[in-house]
Amino acid sequence: MQATRASLSDDHGPADPGRRRALAAVPALAGALAASSPRATAQSLRPAPWYAAWGCAPAGPPPSASLLTLNSQTLRLIVRTGIGAGRLRIRLSNEMGSTPLRVGAARIGLRSNASSVLAGTNRALSFGGRAAITIPAGAPALSDPVDLSVGAFADLAVSLYLPGSVPLSTMHSAACQTSYVSTSGDHTADTVFPVLRTLASWPLLAEVDADRSAAVIVALGDSITDGVGSTSNANRRWPDWLARRFQAELSGMGSFAVVNRGISGNRLLLDDGTMPLAGRDLLERFDRDVLATAGVRALAVLIGTNDILYSPASSPVRTEELAAGYRQLIERAHAHGVAVMGASLPPFGGHAYFNTAREAARQAANAWVRSSGAFDLVADFDLALRDPQAPERMRAAYDSGDHLHPGDAGYQAMAASVPLAQLAALAAG
Repeated sequence: MQATRASLSDDHGPADPGRRRALAAVPALAGALAASSPRATAQSLRPAPWYAAWGCAPAGPPPSASLLTLNSQTLRLIVRTGIGAGRLRIRLSNEMGSTPLRVGAARIGLRSNASSVLAGTNRALSFGGRAAITIPAGAPALSDPVDLSVGAFADLAVSLYLPGSVPLSTMHSAACQTSYVSTSGDHTADTVFPVLRTLASWPLLAEVDADRSAAVIVALGDSITDGVGSTSNANRRWPDWLARRFQAELSGMGSFAVVNRGISGNRLLLDDGTMPLAGRDLLERFDRDVLATAGVRALAVLIGTNDILYSPASSPVRTEELAAGYRQLIERAHAHGVAVMGASLPPFGGHAYFNTAREAARQAANAWVRSSGAFDLVADFDLALRDPQAPERMRAAYDSGDHLHPGDAGYQAMAASVPLAQLAALAAG
């Protein structure tokens, strides 16, 4: 400090009175900054501890022929939490929209049944202290937190009033859950909801976050992770069964949340321009759907079936290409401290797109998943689902009927085959 003061004087010669006053103020200012500002700044910038309790992966926009446009109506979207909470917030998405999205009012409450909310639980949400928000095209938005005590596996109703004409450009198409659209008007505060129509999708809503600590695991994949073939409104996708296993078998290790980011039709390597609701390829959507998930600690990835099914029948995608994609996922996850469980691809013998070349591609991909050592952990879904007498096919008891997607029993068998304690250790550690 002495050298610094000397250099100031030496460089500029004798200081005038004004300069002496300015220099005299420097130590006091520096002391004040050292005493308060860094500490206050660090406190104000420290992120609040949020953990994803539910999530889906947005896609779109839908083809114009199937694009649903609301006119000053209210959505009531039904979701199930994976963990309990004392406070909640939501993440909305206009990421596939081409115009700003106006949300006039929003609420979250405990569902009592169907579209109704349990009286006394329907909390008003705000965004930066305001009841309404306009979300720019291509952007998400987080709500302010709200006090609402819920337990694990609670059904929530998220109500969004959309004034004016609003195309539902951003959505998750295969919800396996019924949600609701109202008659005209703001019905966010209504306990009994005036239903005009139902939806089998989740428009605009991407995540619900809780304030209670949990090890968050993102399940990433295609329609098999999305739960196609499971019973609607029953939460019997394989990530749902996995979440119940955590609670039943490892509750003493703490809380674990499994957030489902599967998209029906999704691929690892390529987009399909004819299927916008199949989402961006997994490598493209990874940052948004995995790294942006609040509290994520581990990833469970099942992907590659559609890359094989939709590649040329005589020359399917090569194992080297899939392996390069898997390695990119792993490296990007590890760069952010996220552990990765891979999974072998389930059998699809008997499906319309099955042939011997594609079966050979599946077998080669599974051999790499099992033996490469690239993943931190591997779940052998192929072994769990296949018919021992015809290994290219799914067991009849596990098949939903299309020879590609499991039914409820098949999804339960997949979750049962996950090395649970090892996955828990990865997520918790």
